[in-house]
Amino acid sequence: MAVRKTAAKAAPASATKAVSKRASVTAGKTAAAAAANSGAKGAAKKAAAKTAPKPAAKKAAAKTAPKPAAKKAAAKTAPKPMTKSATGLAPKPAKKVAATAAPQSLKQEALKSHSVASPGPAAKRARKDATESARPAGKQALVRDGAARKGATPKPAASESAAPETTAPDAATSASASSPACGPTRIRIGIGGWTFAPWRGRFYPEDLAQKRELEFASRQLTSIEINGTFYGSQKPESFAKWHDETPDDFVFSLKAPRFATHRRVLAEAGESIERFLASGVLELKHKLGPINWQFAPTKQFDERDFDAFLSLLPKQAGGRALRHAVEVRHDSFRDEAFVELARKHGVAIVIAGDSKYLQIADVTAPFVYARIMGTSDTFERGYADDALERWTERMHAWASGGQPEGLETVTKPTAGNSPRDVFLYVISGYKENNPAAGMALIERIKPRT
Repeated sequence: MAVRKTAAKAAPASATKAVSKRASVTAGKTAAAAAANSGAKGAAKKAAAKTAPKPAAKKAAAKTAPKPAAKKAAAKTAPKPMTKSATGLAPKPAKKVAATAAPQSLKQEALKSHSVASPGPAAKRARKDATESARPAGKQALVRDGAARKGATPKPAASESAAPETTAPDAATSASASSPACGPTRIRIGIGGWTFAPWRGRFYPEDLAQKRELEFASRQLTSIEINGTFYGSQKPESFAKWHDETPDDFVFSLKAPRFATHRRVLAEAGESIERFLASGVLELKHKLGPINWQFAPTKQFDERDFDAFLSLLPKQAGGRALRHAVEVRHDSFRDEAFVELARKHGVAIVIAGDSKYLQIADVTAPFVYARIMGTSDTFERGYADDALERWTERMHAWASGGQPEGLETVTKPTAGNSPRDVFLYVISGYKENNPAAGMALIERIKPRT
């Protein structure tokens, strides 16, 4: 060590400088090579980092990944990924993610297996169908308010075998837009109007607001004959309100305005008929039932004039089929010519039961319209049990296409088996008991419908 130090001290200055210069050059080359090598690796790492997702980022991306419904929108704004990374190891991402939507054929097959629409959004349905096999729709029970029908009865799915749990025995699906009939042949029973002071506390609960009387009555009966239209025009808003306050399978019949029927020349009633049908009655939609054209007791039968009047009654209005019935009270209508005219035009003759008025029980239309007027204060339900049973049997006979016994007809009854809709209203008599009589008849009808 001492020798080396001495030699170093003794070495010429020029030699020392040369050695230092060579050492510097060698160290520089070594440092440059190292820097180049580390620079290349750093660049490669940087490029790889740009294309390969970091492990921590993957978790965050999984948490914030867009829902299937939003993926499509996100894809439009997301930058296009590189097809090849700096290292050549990152795979090319798939253009579409299979989990975002079910194949079109599977979606169509699932939709065909359901007869009612799913309440969920389309994206939710697609995602569900992609991960599960198509399954039948669940039960759709109609929730009722007590024993009352409340709104539309949903149509069960095609694959459903169980009936809705609380649907009323006589509930029906909504009618088509072109027909006033609700579902299959029906027997409908009701009263005339719904506003009558003595019914409050007797038929209506004492604490029920008057504005809710129609809502209540329409859940105890299956039809109501509106009388107000006989005396004057009603507003379209009123018809729409009545439609909204009643169950979906409920039906109104209307008494046509007296201005059309209480006139000397019936053939001149065209304008009154048109004005009535344009007054807003179609706001009842599928709840519009038969229209009763009631004539004065003094109106006599004139074949030519009556034929002209029946020709003025339209078969449809606003794309909706119309049903017409005529209520005549003068004995001159007890004529085969009148019955044949009614059959020719497909118009029903209103059957007056338990009444002082003329009874013509000939069936002249695809439906029957009866008004019974024999309630009394002797019986709590307006009629004796045997009388209620008698009218029940008559309604079943009419509904099955037959002609019940014990009623007066003008022409000889013909045998038939074509089903008919039946509309029966408990009118006049001891009016206080009319709702009770109507409900008693409905109870008797139910087990057979």
